[in-house]
Amino acid sequence: MAIVFFDIDQTLAIGTWIPDSARKGLSLLRENGHKVFLCTGRNVSYARKHFGDLADGFITNNGTLAYYEGDFIYDRPMDHELVQTIVDILEECEAGYAFHSKRQGYYGGPEELYDTVAVVGDEGYLLKGLKEEESYYSFDVGFYDVRQRELIRERLKDCCIMNPHGPHPSADMTTFASDKAKALTSVIQHLGYPKEDSYAFGDGINDITMMKAAGHGIAMGNGQEKTREAAEYVTAPIDEDGVWLALKHYNLI
Repeated sequence: MAIVFFDIDQTLAIGTWIPDSARKGLSLLRENGHKVFLCTGRNVSYARKHFGDLADGFITNNGTLAYYEGDFIYDRPMDHELVQTIVDILEECEAGYAFHSKRQGYYGGPEELYDTVAVVGDEGYLLKGLKEEESYYSFDVGFYDVRQRELIRERLKDCCIMNPHGPHPSADMTTFASDKAKALTSVIQHLGYPKEDSYAFGDGINDITMMKAAGHGIAMGNGQEKTREAAEYVTAPIDEDGVWLALKHYNLI
């Protein structure tokens, strides 16, 4: 039996739309006895709400949390000093931002960017104002335009990788202190799978470490060039049955 990890945005889904072939592929994986984990920059609330019926577990918040059978089996919050440094930079950039705890999001920045950031979560999920005593696991940013997006990327380049949410004016951020690979390795070990029986699907730069940590790394045909170069196998784009074709290629379904 195998364990298969899927990034969400632009790998498994476009927004919350999932190709029928991908949905069928994940269902067959689980029917065949394989484990399915979604591995995303999104928070736990978002992942469970929109994709909870597709997976056995989740790696969320860009690899700082792993959730399985109702509990967190991997837990690595951000350093408090790093959080403050990032907040100071985002305030200088006049960006909107949301830091995520295990259960709640906390917003800072211009009032007019609140809705831009809040739209990716449930109603009531994103509260206004950060709490100093809270532990945070990841953060998102919201911006007015491409110019501001690139300013944020440049100012945070020494500590973070930006993962834009397609055409939506927001992005999730991966800090260099954590990545999807560490959580993936922890999940494999926790569940007792050999590395060679693990598979990871991705499209973005932040998916490369995850793909290399798994026994088999699969890049989507619509993925970034560096991601495709790092993959063991490159499948078709997301909207051309890429997930389904790769699962067939590896005889998992």
